[in-house]
Amino acid sequence: MEELLKRELGCGSVKATGHSGGGCISQGQSYDTDRGRVFVKVNSRAEAKRMFEGEMASLTAILKTDTVKVPKPIKVLDAPGGGSMLVMEHLDMRSLSSHAAKLGAQLADLHLENKKHSETLMKEAGTVGKGGGQAEGPFVDQFGFDVVTCCGYLPQVNTWQKDWVEFYTRQRIQPQMDMVEKGSGDREALQLWSALQVKIPDLFRDLEIFPALLHGDLWGGNVAEDASGPIIFDPASFYGHSEYELAIAGMFGGFSSSFYSAYHSKIPKAPGFDKRLKLYQLFHYLNHWNHFGSGYRGSSLNIMRNLVK
Repeated sequence: MEELLKRELGCGSVKATGHSGGGCISQGQSYDTDRGRVFVKVNSRAEAKRMFEGEMASLTAILKTDTVKVPKPIKVLDAPGGGSMLVMEHLDMRSLSSHAAKLGAQLADLHLENKKHSETLMKEAGTVGKGGGQAEGPFVDQFGFDVVTCCGYLPQVNTWQKDWVEFYTRQRIQPQMDMVEKGSGDREALQLWSALQVKIPDLFRDLEIFPALLHGDLWGGNVAEDASGPIIFDPASFYGHSEYELAIAGMFGGFSSSFYSAYHSKIPKAPGFDKRLKLYQLFHYLNHWNHFGSGYRGSSLNIMRNLVK
């Protein structure tokens, strides 16, 4: 591994450190190089390259906004013995505690970044004689992403769409339901989904949704902090509805009230927020069902039952 990293990163020396880590999907190890410490995530699955390329594109997109800290991605490589690996900057991280409110504020800034570009463009278009004005970055007016990203190891359909409700229904929930059907043919789940689909547009009535760059998998295990502030990692990014981000944030332990207060001081809750949050949590429960088995069936079905009432 050291020789491979030396060659691919153009380093004179590479040595494994005592730092290692991993989650449900991939394993990781830090290495000291003459160009600084790097963290290498390794996954032996055949589809790992697509997963890591999506993660690299996600980290790059978040990094460009200069809103919330992420590890700088360096390179996706073929792993020795099959699979793939993602090399990134090593960050010394500890559990999120004192910087929870700062994370809420910075996450809101991330979600508002694209809207800011839109407002800058409109202002410039309306300023007579200001020729050649440039916004800080291009405004994205659709929902999706340029590459496939994976929430866990399952690929997300990120084909660009103008309509958010269509995007979420067809490109987030439907692929998960297709996997449920293929895996277990769960009749009750399919019937509930059939009933729920017709009700979804009502949850978005009179709501203007700007495409926001999302982390995409922001649960407590994918956030941390260092002395300078919060850090987020393991993203599965795309441009979507900012409320979507808060769905998994409220699952599996969740975040402190200071996080939510800081976030909502910049992006207040819109009418119907709580019901839409349940709809967004449905994706994550289905995704866990398809990753880890039917232990998540009950939660998935309960959400659908409550939303079709």
